Amino acid sequence: MATAQLLVDGFVDLVLGSRCVGCERPGRPLCPACRGTCQERAADASPHWPTPSPAGLVPPYAVGEYAGVLRALVLAHKERRVLALARPLGELLAGAVATAAPPGPLVLVPVPSRTSSVRQRGHDPTLTMTRHAARLLGGDAHAARLLRLRPGVVDQAGLDAAARAANLDRSMTVPAAGVRRLVRVCPRAHVVICDDVLTTGATLREAQRALEAVGLPVHAAAVVAATRRRTDPLNFG
Repeated sequence: MATAQLLVDGFVDLVLGSRCVGCERPGRPLCPACRGTCQERAADASPHWPTPSPAGLVPPYAVGEYAGVLRALVLAHKERRVLALARPLGELLAGAVATAAPPGPLVLVPVPSRTSSVRQRGHDPTLTMTRHAARLLGGDAHAARLLRLRPGVVDQAGLDAAARAANLDRSMTVPAAGVRRLVRVCPRAHVVICDDVLTTGATLREAQRALEAVGLPVHAAAVVAATRRRTDPLNFG
Protein backbone atom coordinates (compact mmCIF):
# COMPACT_ATOMS: atom_id res chain seq x y z
CA MET A 1 0.00 0.00 0.00
CA ALA A 2 2.79 2.41 0.97
CA THR A 3 4.75 1.56 -2.19
CA ALA A 4 1.70 2.14 -4.39
CA GLN A 5 1.11 5.50 -2.69
CA LEU A 6 4.72 6.53 -3.31
CA LEU A 7 4.37 5.62 -6.97
CA VAL A 8 1.16 7.66 -7.27
CA ASP A 9 2.75 10.64 -5.58
CA GLY A 10 5.82 10.35 -7.79
CA PHE A 11 3.64 10.28 -10.90
CA VAL A 12 1.67 13.34 -9.75
CA ASP A 13 4.89 15.23 -9.09
CA LEU A 14 6.33 14.23 -12.46
CA VAL A 15 3.23 15.21 -14.45
CA LEU A 16 1.94 18.17 -12.45
CA GLY A 17 4.96 19.26 -10.42
CA SER A 18 2.82 19.07 -7.27
CA ARG A 19 4.17 19.26 -3.73
CA CYS A 20 2.60 19.06 -0.30
CA VAL A 21 1.69 22.57 0.88
CA GLY A 22 2.60 21.59 4.44
CA CYS A 23 6.05 20.01 4.10
CA GLU A 24 6.85 20.40 0.36
CA ARG A 25 7.18 16.66 -0.13
CA PRO A 26 6.80 15.86 -3.86
CA GLY A 27 3.43 14.38 -4.76
CA ARG A 28 -0.08 15.25 -3.77
CA PRO A 29 -1.05 18.76 -2.50
CA LEU A 30 -1.38 17.42 1.06
CA CYS A 31 0.76 14.40 1.90
CA PRO A 32 -0.59 11.59 4.13
CA ALA A 33 1.53 12.70 7.10
CA CYS A 34 0.32 16.31 6.98
CA ARG A 35 -3.23 15.16 6.37
CA GLY A 36 -3.02 12.94 9.43
CA THR A 37 -1.84 15.92 11.47
CA CYS A 38 -4.80 17.96 10.21
CA GLN A 39 -7.24 15.18 11.10
CA GLU A 40 -5.83 15.07 14.62
CA ARG A 41 -6.24 18.83 14.92
CA ALA A 42 -9.83 18.65 13.68
CA ALA A 43 -10.66 16.53 16.71
CA ASP A 44 -9.16 19.14 19.06
CA ALA A 45 -11.15 22.24 18.08
CA SER A 46 -11.77 24.70 20.88
CA PRO A 47 -13.01 28.28 21.50
CA HIS A 48 -10.59 30.94 20.23
CA TRP A 49 -11.67 34.46 21.17
CA PRO A 50 -10.13 37.49 19.44
CA THR A 51 -8.63 40.14 21.71
CA PRO A 52 -10.45 42.45 22.03
CA SER A 53 -13.59 40.57 21.12
CA PRO A 54 -16.54 42.35 19.43
CA ALA A 55 -19.39 42.84 21.88
CA GLY A 56 -22.00 40.11 21.70
CA LEU A 57 -20.00 37.74 19.47
CA VAL A 58 -21.12 34.11 19.72
CA PRO A 59 -18.42 31.61 20.76
CA PRO A 60 -15.95 31.17 17.87
CA TYR A 61 -14.32 27.74 17.48
CA ALA A 62 -11.11 26.95 15.58
CA VAL A 63 -8.85 23.94 15.21
CA GLY A 64 -5.66 25.93 15.79
CA GLU A 65 -3.50 28.94 15.11
CA TYR A 66 -3.27 30.48 11.65
CA ALA A 67 0.29 29.30 11.10
CA GLY A 68 2.22 26.37 9.67
CA VAL A 69 0.22 23.81 7.74
CA LEU A 70 -3.15 25.45 8.50
CA ARG A 71 -2.03 28.76 7.03
CA ALA A 72 -0.48 27.00 4.03
CA LEU A 73 -3.72 25.09 3.38
CA VAL A 74 -5.90 28.19 3.49
CA LEU A 75 -3.64 30.28 1.28
CA ALA A 76 -3.03 27.56 -1.30
CA HIS A 77 -6.76 26.86 -1.64
CA LYS A 78 -7.86 30.50 -1.63
CA GLU A 79 -5.12 32.29 -3.55
CA ARG A 80 -3.46 29.58 -5.68
CA ARG A 81 -6.62 27.60 -6.57
CA VAL A 82 -5.32 24.27 -5.28
CA LEU A 83 -8.88 22.97 -5.38
CA ALA A 84 -7.94 19.50 -4.10
CA LEU A 85 -7.51 21.09 -0.67
CA ALA A 86 -11.21 21.88 -0.35
CA ARG A 87 -11.96 18.49 1.20
CA PRO A 88 -9.23 18.53 3.91
CA LEU A 89 -10.24 22.11 4.73
CA GLY A 90 -13.85 20.90 4.94
CA GLU A 91 -12.72 18.19 7.36
CA LEU A 92 -11.05 20.78 9.57
CA LEU A 93 -14.10 23.04 9.46
CA ALA A 94 -16.38 20.08 10.21
CA GLY A 95 -14.28 19.38 13.30
CA ALA A 96 -14.78 22.95 14.52
CA VAL A 97 -18.53 22.79 13.83
CA ALA A 98 -18.90 19.42 15.59
CA THR A 99 -17.28 20.88 18.71
CA ALA A 100 -19.22 24.14 18.53
CA ALA A 101 -22.75 22.77 18.08
CA PRO A 102 -24.87 20.23 19.96
CA PRO A 103 -26.23 17.09 18.30
CA GLY A 104 -29.16 17.64 15.96
CA PRO A 105 -29.93 19.52 12.75
CA LEU A 106 -27.33 22.09 11.73
CA VAL A 107 -27.27 24.91 9.22
CA LEU A 108 -23.80 26.02 8.19
CA VAL A 109 -23.81 29.58 6.84
CA PRO A 110 -20.62 30.63 5.01
CA VAL A 111 -19.40 34.19 5.30
CA PRO A 112 -19.96 35.79 1.87
CA SER A 113 -17.06 36.71 -0.39
CA ARG A 114 -16.85 39.85 -2.48
CA THR A 115 -18.01 39.26 -6.06
CA SER A 116 -14.77 40.73 -7.40
CA SER A 117 -12.71 38.33 -5.27
CA VAL A 118 -14.69 35.31 -6.46
CA ARG A 119 -14.29 36.43 -10.06
CA GLN A 120 -10.55 37.03 -9.66
CA ARG A 121 -9.92 33.72 -7.88
CA GLY A 122 -12.24 31.73 -10.08
CA HIS A 123 -13.97 30.10 -7.12
CA ASP A 124 -15.54 30.83 -3.73
CA PRO A 125 -13.27 29.03 -1.22
CA THR A 126 -15.40 29.60 1.90
CA LEU A 127 -18.58 28.39 0.25
CA THR A 128 -16.84 25.31 -1.15
CA MET A 129 -15.28 24.16 2.10
CA THR A 130 -18.51 24.84 4.00
CA ARG A 131 -20.38 22.56 1.61
CA HIS A 132 -17.73 19.88 2.10
CA ALA A 133 -18.05 20.25 5.88
CA ALA A 134 -21.83 19.85 5.71
CA ARG A 135 -21.51 16.67 3.64
CA LEU A 136 -18.93 15.22 6.04
CA LEU A 137 -21.14 15.98 9.06
CA GLY A 138 -23.99 13.95 7.59
CA GLY A 139 -27.66 14.21 6.77
CA ASP A 140 -28.63 16.57 9.61
CA ALA A 141 -26.19 19.24 8.42
CA HIS A 142 -26.90 21.61 5.55
CA ALA A 143 -24.89 24.44 4.00
CA ALA A 144 -27.03 27.50 3.30
CA ARG A 145 -25.73 30.51 1.36
CA LEU A 146 -27.96 32.97 3.19
CA LEU A 147 -25.74 36.04 3.52
CA ARG A 148 -25.23 38.67 0.82
CA LEU A 149 -22.57 41.39 0.79
CA ARG A 150 -23.42 44.95 -0.23
CA PRO A 151 -21.25 46.76 -2.82
CA GLY A 152 -18.46 48.96 -1.52
CA VAL A 153 -16.83 46.57 0.94
CA VAL A 154 -13.05 46.62 0.41
CA ASP A 155 -10.43 43.93 0.94
CA GLN A 156 -9.81 43.42 4.67
CA ALA A 157 -6.12 42.63 4.30
CA GLY A 158 -3.98 45.19 6.10
CA LEU A 159 -6.87 46.78 8.02
CA ASP A 160 -6.72 47.01 11.80
CA ALA A 161 -9.63 46.02 14.06
CA ALA A 162 -11.31 49.44 13.96
CA ALA A 163 -10.99 49.74 10.17
CA ARG A 164 -12.34 46.22 9.67
CA ALA A 165 -15.35 46.96 11.83
CA ALA A 166 -16.05 50.21 9.94
CA ASN A 167 -15.61 48.50 6.57
CA LEU A 168 -18.10 45.77 7.48
CA ASP A 169 -20.65 47.85 9.38
CA ARG A 170 -24.14 46.94 8.07
CA SER A 171 -22.49 45.30 5.07
CA MET A 172 -24.43 42.01 5.08
CA THR A 173 -28.07 41.19 4.41
CA VAL A 174 -30.22 38.06 4.35
CA PRO A 175 -32.82 37.95 1.54
CA ALA A 176 -36.30 36.97 2.69
CA ALA A 177 -36.47 34.06 0.21
CA GLY A 178 -33.52 32.40 1.90
CA VAL A 179 -35.14 32.70 5.31
CA ARG A 180 -38.41 31.18 4.10
CA ARG A 181 -36.60 28.29 2.48
CA LEU A 182 -34.55 27.63 5.63
CA VAL A 183 -37.59 27.69 7.90
CA ARG A 184 -39.35 25.26 5.59
CA VAL A 185 -36.44 22.80 5.30
CA CYS A 186 -34.75 23.11 8.73
CA PRO A 187 -37.17 24.76 11.15
CA ARG A 188 -35.31 23.79 14.36
CA ALA A 189 -31.69 23.70 13.24
CA HIS A 190 -28.78 25.31 15.07
CA VAL A 191 -27.14 27.99 12.91
CA VAL A 192 -23.33 28.08 12.77
CA ILE A 193 -21.45 30.80 10.84
CA CYS A 194 -18.43 29.45 8.92
CA ASP A 195 -15.25 31.11 7.67
CA ASP A 196 -11.65 30.15 6.97
CA VAL A 197 -9.75 32.45 9.35
CA LEU A 198 -10.71 34.44 12.45
CA THR A 199 -8.74 37.66 12.85
CA THR A 200 -10.55 40.43 14.75
CA GLY A 201 -14.02 38.86 14.79
CA ALA A 202 -15.55 41.78 12.86
CA THR A 203 -16.65 39.61 9.92
CA LEU A 204 -18.26 36.96 12.11
CA ARG A 205 -20.00 39.62 14.23
CA GLU A 206 -21.48 41.33 11.17
CA ALA A 207 -22.68 37.99 9.80
CA GLN A 208 -24.26 37.24 13.17
CA ARG A 209 -25.97 40.65 13.23
CA ALA A 210 -27.44 40.18 9.76
CA LEU A 211 -28.81 36.72 10.55
CA GLU A 212 -30.27 37.76 13.90
CA ALA A 213 -31.84 40.85 12.30
CA VAL A 214 -34.16 38.55 10.32
CA GLY A 215 -34.97 36.35 13.29
CA LEU A 216 -32.34 33.61 12.86
CA PRO A 217 -30.51 33.06 16.17
CA VAL A 218 -26.86 32.07 15.77
CA HIS A 219 -25.51 29.32 18.02
CA ALA A 220 -21.76 29.65 17.32
CA ALA A 221 -19.09 30.38 14.73
CA ALA A 222 -16.59 27.90 13.29
CA VAL A 223 -13.35 28.57 11.42
CA VAL A 224 -10.34 26.57 10.32
CA ALA A 225 -7.77 28.77 12.07
CA ALA A 226 -7.47 31.84 14.28
CA THR A 227 -4.70 34.43 14.19
CA ARG A 228 -2.63 34.98 17.27
CA ARG A 229 -2.95 38.50 18.65
CA ARG A 230 -0.06 39.98 20.60
CA THR A 231 -2.34 40.60 23.55
CA ASP A 232 -4.07 37.20 23.22
CA PRO A 233 -3.69 35.24 26.49
CA LEU A 234 -4.67 31.94 24.84
CA ASN A 235 -2.05 29.29 24.36
CA PHE A 236 -2.35 27.87 20.86
CA GLY A 237 -1.01 24.36 21.18
